[in-house]
Amino acid sequence: MEIAVLGAGAMGSMFGGRLAEAGHSVTLIDINQPHLDAIEADGLRLETDGKSRAVRNIVATRPEATTNAPELLLVFTKSMHTRTALSGIRHLLGEATSVLTLQNGLGNVEVIQDFVAPSNVLIGVTTWPADLVAPGAVSSHGEGKIRMMSADGKGASKAVAVADALNSAGLNCHVDQNVWAAIWEKVAFNAALNSLCAVSGCTVDQLGLLEDSKQLALSVAAEVISVANASGVEAELEICSSNILDAIEKHRGHKPSMLQDVLARRKTEIESINGVVVVAAGRVNVPVPNTETLAKLVRLIEARNASAFSK
Repeated sequence: MEIAVLGAGAMGSMFGGRLAEAGHSVTLIDINQPHLDAIEADGLRLETDGKSRAVRNIVATRPEATTNAPELLLVFTKSMHTRTALSGIRHLLGEATSVLTLQNGLGNVEVIQDFVAPSNVLIGVTTWPADLVAPGAVSSHGEGKIRMMSADGKGASKAVAVADALNSAGLNCHVDQNVWAAIWEKVAFNAALNSLCAVSGCTVDQLGLLEDSKQLALSVAAEVISVANASGVEAELEICSSNILDAIEKHRGHKPSMLQDVLARRKTEIESINGVVVVAAGRVNVPVPNTETLAKLVRLIEARNASAFSK
């Protein structure tokens, strides 16, 4: 399959590297020039459990340098950059191009549908971990999975074809018509782990050092799932709690994207994760004190970083 990955950060590079290893024609699209240059020079250095290698049959380029419309576009940009990023590759979006978002948070489908037909949009969630350790180098430790479907609930054949491609790379993808529940479960997962790691500086596994921090993560998840349920989405707390505890146990040394952004003094996705939950909670009158407090703390850290950067 001809595959382009929009947003070649940790997740985008890891997915692209594994798909290239599986024999697909993969182009990574990003504006991080040192990362692109390193891949061009030495291939993508990909480290997974027990194995480190360079993936060389992969193209890494800037948006304006791409020309061929892919069969599949994987979107891994931060939610707040989706519209700008898609605007930069509008020329690649052919009538037959399927677009799959595995991004964090809520609201991404609505943006993508401004660029391609709703029947071409796929939506899903993934629990795969990944870290960008250096320009051209990505690590991923522990297992993950993908749940996805057509955003309009109709394009089963397209969803199956994309799932087959992802599974050929060992990415454990399942077509799931109940994907909105999975999306809310992932929002709960990220609202707990991303924000806690962002404010504490801990890697995911370090949250297991204290029982209190584990329980706080589970409390945040319970708040988010309560909002989902009150909004008519049948998300399951047991699934989300199990995923959180599994990540704390197995995702050794993993720095979630929100912590990576804090350390790099970038804006985070707090508004499309904790922030959007707080707004939704207000609509259905569900209290979310832990989720809201973490959102306020991450905003404070962003403000501090912005203030320090401006001096």
